[in-house]
Amino acid sequence: PGDETRVQMPHPEIFKALRTGMLLLLDDGRVRLRVGERHDTWADVTVESGSKLSDRKGVAVPEAVIPVSALTPKDREDLAFALRIGVDWVALSFVQKAEDMAELKQLVKGRAACLAKIEKPQALAQLESILDYCDGVMVARGDLGVELEPEEVPVAQKQIIRSARQRGVPVIVATQMLESMTASPAPTRAEASDVANAVYEGADAMMLSAETASGQYPLEAVGIMSRIIERVEQDPLWPSLMDAEHAGMEEHDVDALVAAARKAADSQATACIVVFTTLGGTARRMARERPLQPILTLTPNPDTARRLALVWGLETRLGKEPTSLEDVTEDAVNSAMTYGLAEPGQRILILAGTPFGAPGAANLLRLAHAPTKKGGKGRA
Repeated sequence: PGDETRVQMPHPEIFKALRTGMLLLLDDGRVRLRVGERHDTWADVTVESGSKLSDRKGVAVPEAVIPVSALTPKDREDLAFALRIGVDWVALSFVQKAEDMAELKQLVKGRAACLAKIEKPQALAQLESILDYCDGVMVARGDLGVELEPEEVPVAQKQIIRSARQRGVPVIVATQMLESMTASPAPTRAEASDVANAVYEGADAMMLSAETASGQYPLEAVGIMSRIIERVEQDPLWPSLMDAEHAGMEEHDVDALVAAARKAADSQATACIVVFTTLGGTARRMARERPLQPILTLTPNPDTARRLALVWGLETRLGKEPTSLEDVTEDAVNSAMTYGLAEPGQRILILAGTPFGAPGAANLLRLAHAPTKKGGKGRA
């Protein structure tokens, strides 16, 4: 048991990864320890900074890859419970390598979307291979900021966002977005700029942590974050910045189709874009383009509809599976008008895939116009 001179750490696998001279960071870096003599079950350390430590605090080893699965036995029990009750997303902490996400995907078996929390330097080195197994990714700046030097965190954030966006993978920026609002009703100017910069970089979502979990002003924090996001997206410079970060064209038909839809949507005559999707891939690619028009996503799959709520700019609704081109046009036009996204006579862009009813990438781009008469049909 721990006392004033000793800390108990119930993770013997960490000791096996330690080497003399390595740095140990406890409690989000508030306590810094330097490893001296070590053994497979203990280590003598020198305290370089920090004087107070309580139980249930985290430990980080920035200079080592810990030879252990990212999923503990407790994690596996929690995951099984979460999948039984029908969660939409599962996020894996402390991902170090692609195999960690592959293991999670194997356990989940498509019952939820899988998200990697990037908070280890080792994950940055394998980012592209980790993204191969991701439905989403999080810039988890809390632990990432502990294990990286402060000046490296903004660079890592931009790298993660750019790589995720290029693939059409939704990306969340999290931790200390409005940290001062745990005790203050207003953020600092630097915090407001931090939230804004994440929007300018192309993040899909931002997450509050202590501000709403234990802070004194949770409602104010959510409100201010929302106002900052909305204000940035009204900036006339924002679309050009999104174009500057435009993802490169991939050698897939759906990417060419989505790029064509994005260009066609530049016209002011276009009211909205309607995407028919089964699993969500085409909708995510369309969101990646950051069009100025609303993106209405129609899917017959409730799981897909809920998971897509995380993705930038998508307004997702349940709809029946179309069986013909006429169905596609009629459903798209009626839905756009029903949800207030198109006025009579306005142009609607439609993306869908054939054969209808079969999962797969979109291969059809169609133009339609909302009817000008009540009860009329949209024309393609």
